[in-house]
Amino acid sequence: MNNQLSLLRELMQRQSVAATIIPGTDPHHSEYTCPHWQLRQWLTGFTGSNGTAVVTLQEARLWTDSRYFLQAEQQLEGSDFTLVREGFDEEPTITQWLAQALSEDDVLAIDGTLFTAREANMYEQFCGENGFMLATDFHPAERIWKDLPQRPLAHTFVHDEQLAGETVQSKLSRTVDEITLTGADAMLITALDDIAWLFNIRGNDVQFTPVVIAFAWVSNTEQILFIDNEKLTDEVRAHLNKYNVHIKHYDDIERFLERRSSHETVLIDPDSVSDSLANALPGAKVYSRSPITNLKAVKNNVQIDGFRHAHERDGAALVRLFRSLELSLAAGDKINEIDVWNRGKDERAKSELYRGDSFAMIAGYREHGAIVHYSATPESAATLEPDGLLLVDSGAQYLDGTTDITRTITLGNPTHEQQRDYTFVLKGHLALARAQFPVGTCGVQLDALARMPLWTNGLSFLHGTGHGVGHFLGCHEGPHSIRTNLNPTPLLAGMVTSNEPGIYRAGKHGIRIENLLLCVPGDSSPEFGEFLRFETLTLFPYDTKLILTDMLTREEIEQINNYHATVLARLSPLLSNEETQWLTTKCATI
Repeated sequence: MNNQLSLLRELMQRQSVAATIIPGTDPHHSEYTCPHWQLRQWLTGFTGSNGTAVVTLQEARLWTDSRYFLQAEQQLEGSDFTLVREGFDEEPTITQWLAQALSEDDVLAIDGTLFTAREANMYEQFCGENGFMLATDFHPAERIWKDLPQRPLAHTFVHDEQLAGETVQSKLSRTVDEITLTGADAMLITALDDIAWLFNIRGNDVQFTPVVIAFAWVSNTEQILFIDNEKLTDEVRAHLNKYNVHIKHYDDIERFLERRSSHETVLIDPDSVSDSLANALPGAKVYSRSPITNLKAVKNNVQIDGFRHAHERDGAALVRLFRSLELSLAAGDKINEIDVWNRGKDERAKSELYRGDSFAMIAGYREHGAIVHYSATPESAATLEPDGLLLVDSGAQYLDGTTDITRTITLGNPTHEQQRDYTFVLKGHLALARAQFPVGTCGVQLDALARMPLWTNGLSFLHGTGHGVGHFLGCHEGPHSIRTNLNPTPLLAGMVTSNEPGIYRAGKHGIRIENLLLCVPGDSSPEFGEFLRFETLTLFPYDTKLILTDMLTREEIEQINNYHATVLARLSPLLSNEETQWLTTKCATI
C-alpha cells in the first residue's frame, strides 16, 4: 500500500496539490462500486463500503464509521494510513484535520466526478473560509493505477413487469409529475438503483446490487438512457424502445448536458449527482432529493407478495444451512467461517429465482462477531468448535425480493453473560417489531424502543437500528431509516426496513438479531387518527438456548412463541421431514 501512496504523492507534487480526498464511491455515489472505481481500496487496502482517505504530502488518514473500526485497524496495519474513528468527539472531522494540516493558498484537490454537488459545495465553502484553493479536476486513478480495471460490460436484462408490479410507462408518468411539482422541466438521474427501478432493468455491474452502470435524463417530452452499447441485448433494446426510451453512449453525458438550453430548469439531487455533471448544465437548477427515492421505497402489492415468498425460500435455505452446521460439528468435521458463507450460498442457489448475495455474508465466530462488518479471509477465518457464539449476517437477491437476516447462535456451553446480552438484544428487537405508531412517525422516534433494554443496563450499540431495503435492488435503501440520527422522512405503509439491535464485546463476542419489517396499516379511529405497525417478513427462529426467560415479560414470551409458530407453519411445506423435525425443535414453545 505504501508504494501506491508514493505514486499518489509524486503526482500531487507535480500538480502542486497539497492535499487530496479519495472517497470510496463512484460517479453514481453507490454504496458498492465496481473495481474500476475502487481507488481508495487500491490505495489503502481497506475494503469496507464506507471510508474516505485523505492524503497530504506528509500524512495519510482514513475516516470510517463504527461498523468498520476493527476491520480498518487490521487492514491498515503496516501501512502509512492512520485510522480516524468517525462519530467520536475527540476525533477530528476531515475538514477539522485539513484546517490544521494545510497552509494559506494550499490546493486541496478532488475528483469532481466522485463528489456530489453538496459535498463539493461544502469543500468549496471550507476552502474559502480558510484561505485554501479547491481544485475539482484532479483525476489520479488513470495516472497512477497502471492496471486500472475497465468499466464492466456485462449484459443488462429486463426485470419482468409481473415481478416489478408496475410498467415503465406508469413509473415515468409518476416521476414526471413529481418533477413538474418542483418547478423543473427535466431531471438528471445518476443513482443506479433509481435508474434500474425506473426502467425495469437490472444488471451485474456492481457486486451484491443488481444494477447497471448508466445515467438517465427524463422530461415530459423525452427519456434518455446513457449506457455502454455493448451492454444492451436485443431484448433490452426492444423493451426500452417500447417506452420510447432513447439510447446514448455512457460517455456522452457531460457533452449532452453542456448543450442543453440555458432556459431549461433541471432537477438535481445534490446527494447523488456529481459536482462535475451539475456544473455542466448551463441553465437553472432545482436542488431537491430525487422523487424516485420516495416512489421506489413504497412497495406495491406485487412486490410485497414477492418479498413474502422470497423470505419463505430464504428461511428454508437457512434451515438447511444451520442444520448442516450442527450435524457437521457433531460429526467432528472441520468448518471455518468461509465454509459457512459457501454453504449459505449453495443452499440459497437452489432457488431458481436466486441471483446472488445482497451483501458479503458476515460469519463471525467468537471475538470475530464483535467486528460489526467482519469479512473472513483465508488467513483470518476461524475454525468452528462446539462452543462459543457464531454471528451470521447474510442476505440474498431474488428476482422477487431482497433478504437480509442476522442470527446469533450458540455452538455449545453458553455463558450467563452471553445469555444475558442476547436476551437484552432480543427484548429491544421484539419491542420494535410490535410497535404501533401514528402516521407521520419517523424512524428516529422509534429507535429508542430497540435500545432501551440495553441503555437501561448501561449497554449500547453504535450502528443504526434499521435501514430501508429495496426490491431486487439495494439491500440498503433510503430515504427512511431507524437510527439515532435525525432523519425527517416518515415511515409509510409499504416501506421495508431492518430491525437489528446488537451488542459487541471486543475480544469476546458479538450479538445481533435482525429481521426485515414491512410497514402496514394499523388501527384507526376518527378521534385519534390512523396508525401503522410492522409485519415481520423474515422467517427463522431465534436461538432459545440463549434466552433467559426470567428476563422476559409474558407479552414477550407470547410474541416469541407466536413468531416461531408462524415460522414453522410457513417453512415446513418447503422442507424435508428431517428438516421439519429439526425446525420443530428450534421452534418449541418456551
